[in-house]
Amino acid sequence: MAALGWITPRKRSATARSVLAGEAAAEAARKTAQENADSAGSAQGAESAELEFPVVGDVRAAAFFDLDNTVMQGASLFHFGRGLYKRHFFHKRELARFIWQQIYFRVVGAENPEHVEDARNSALSIVKGHRVSELMSIGEEIYDEYMAERIWPGTRALAQAHLDAGQKVWLVTAAPIEAATIIARRLGLTGALGTVAESIGGVYTGKLVGEPLHGPAKAEAVRALAAAEGLDLARCAAYSDSVNDIPMLSIVGYPYAVNPDSRLRKIARERGWRLRDYRTGRKAAKVGIPAAAGVGALAGGAAAAIALHRRRR
Repeated sequence: MAALGWITPRKRSATARSVLAGEAAAEAARKTAQENADSAGSAQGAESAELEFPVVGDVRAAAFFDLDNTVMQGASLFHFGRGLYKRHFFHKRELARFIWQQIYFRVVGAENPEHVEDARNSALSIVKGHRVSELMSIGEEIYDEYMAERIWPGTRALAQAHLDAGQKVWLVTAAPIEAATIIARRLGLTGALGTVAESIGGVYTGKLVGEPLHGPAKAEAVRALAAAEGLDLARCAAYSDSVNDIPMLSIVGYPYAVNPDSRLRKIARERGWRLRDYRTGRKAAKVGIPAAAGVGALAGGAAAAIALHRRRR
């Protein structure tokens, strides 16, 4: 686990680090795909979806779903942080620095290179030396405690429609690949693309492979996975709530704006993209507020890293 969702510039194109992050995510996702495929058939209780798409039997098509506020209500790292706090792994005062950094990037919108680098280095230094298995074990418990009940039934039905059509379904998220893989497996999905932290012998080195899987890096991950899997992106679908995922939505033939923020809703209407909103009217009316990214989500992401730091002491 290396990333706390650090924001990359909204309008920049893919860089070499984005490509590296995307390729690393695709490789990690394919390694877990077979295990998830074995459990995919056991997914139960999903709602049926009346869709003109997907096309049954089209094995060159797949679906790519953003996680936070698209598949799951809120931020996955926030819920993970709640579970760690419950286990007394950290104190509230330790959140201050990380919360400030996240608010600075997400709400203020400034992307000072020195601040970004400082935030990134802080997060990586905290997880350095921890075992990957530690995060996986904690994540399994926390999914049952906080995440399972927060899956949007409507989005889950969309994913199930692709599975029922014989297509693969992947989560694509800036969350750590380990946490994303747990969620994908529990939902019976094929696998997950997430931020990859370098590990040697199952222990984190304190370095990222490329950069956080955010913005352009998500699109690169989808491209890399599609090439490896022999997919035709023009026949694939992508689902997201955020304007930050326009790079990913733009490379598929079937882009969906799900529970969209105000900017994505506007762009989706302009481009004729499909819209799905599973929130209540009151929640949907608030999509323009920066906190849609979630101050709670910011705290959760910080909590996850800080908690691991406390446990190591």
